Amino acid sequence: MPKTLETLRTPKTSASTRSIPVALPRSIPADAQSISLSEIVSALSFGLDLTEDARPGHAVRTCLLGMRIASELGLPEEQLSSLYYALLLKDIGCSCNANLLCEMVGGDDRDIKRKVKLEDWRYPSLSGLRLLWENAGVGEPFVAKSLRVLRLALRRRSFRRELVRLRCECAIKIGRKIGLSAASVDALGSFDEHWDGRGYPNRLRGGEIPILARVINIAQCLDLFASEKGTCGAMGLVGRRGGSWFDPELVAVARSLAQQGRLWEFYGSGMERRAVLEMEPGAMLQATEKQIDDIAEAFADIVDAKSPFTYSHSLGVTDAAMQIARQMGIGGERSRLIYRAALLHDLGKLRVPNTILDKPGKLDAIEWQVVREHPGLSSEILGRIKAFKEIARIAGEHHERLDGSGYPIGLKGDEISLESRIIAVADVYGALLEDRSYRKGMSRADAQAKMAGDIPHKLDADCCAALFASSATGLPFERRDSTNMHRDIYR
Repeated sequence: MPKTLETLRTPKTSASTRSIPVALPRSIPADAQSISLSEIVSALSFGLDLTEDARPGHAVRTCLLGMRIASELGLPEEQLSSLYYALLLKDIGCSCNANLLCEMVGGDDRDIKRKVKLEDWRYPSLSGLRLLWENAGVGEPFVAKSLRVLRLALRRRSFRRELVRLRCECAIKIGRKIGLSAASVDALGSFDEHWDGRGYPNRLRGGEIPILARVINIAQCLDLFASEKGTCGAMGLVGRRGGSWFDPELVAVARSLAQQGRLWEFYGSGMERRAVLEMEPGAMLQATEKQIDDIAEAFADIVDAKSPFTYSHSLGVTDAAMQIARQMGIGGERSRLIYRAALLHDLGKLRVPNTILDKPGKLDAIEWQVVREHPGLSSEILGRIKAFKEIARIAGEHHERLDGSGYPIGLKGDEISLESRIIAVADVYGALLEDRSYRKGMSRADAQAKMAGDIPHKLDADCCAALFASSATGLPFERRDSTNMHRDIYR
């Protein structure tokens, strides 16, 4: 059975994680034509959690904790609103450094991202060395592995600075693209700064660090520590790092809220997202059609940035899918549906480690199973948005085939919607044209010839005919060179 988001990581529990009995928050509007911005962003944040191997709901829980701390500080509503969206979107730049981290470590980028956040990398330690030894140079000979671990240990600060810098630059540019406030964008670029000036990327100290960034830093660490150590352990770790990692005033506020039983309300209850939607400062913002499209395009960028071999894949699939739709006379709302589903179809790939995405050879059975789960994860994430139910279905079906040989469910024939068939054809075409770690991209003629062998038993004949007709005009899918692109994608 394919894994779901909730089964990917099992949280550690402690008595202190039990929710305090309080009234449920207000219900969320059910009108499918009215989509709140917070509903979209909070749902898509579950995709961002995948990039960090965080327990599902990390961004939402971070928002829950951060907003309580900020409200206790008495921040004005305008700042609270900027903080709210920065908390939910704090990891929008994290896919951009996945390939570089994989190259540095020689192991699972997601796994080590989660584990390194528990370490204080300012100082060498036996636990840090053990972490590197267990996760770096996986499968390498002893000497090569030892040299890699030694190099990582000696250059840990410069490596971390480069990884954070890259992530921050990407987050800032994506944040601006989405239309976040200047305060939100500033926070996204500096929440890894530390109170004592030993953080990154700019070694800001104390009050030089924007207050919103300071709140994000302590809130995300509270959740990460609680996920591994329980809430009592999290409070202990945060307390010991007050004055070094964290603003001492924020540590005091968090401690006071915890003592009053207010900091961890709803935490671990499964109702965190409902509580966060209730917390949106001011009136609930309704997303415009342009905002939805901008967010979908931004998340397509986030997915594509994870690997140098997929840097334009989602955008290319969207180009081709829209050309197929036009050739088939599909317009209006159905066209918009295809556009958004094509942009977001690979959201679940944020869970796939770069050791798999960029592997130069054949995948083994376990690796292939990880890949096969990504359409289901895309569907599950998008399904959290009421008005995205059809988008979720289409995204989940983009690897299904007419003869039932596809995945993750094995649908066949009329069980697969026309929109899903369109994106499946566009996805195959894009993958064939693009360079991969194990082969060079094909020419248009070769890609079409290969696809012809799968018509009509796997790929829809009408959709392929529409693609080939539009491709002959030179409109979609100009293959782009990925050489040395990855680190400059947002510059």
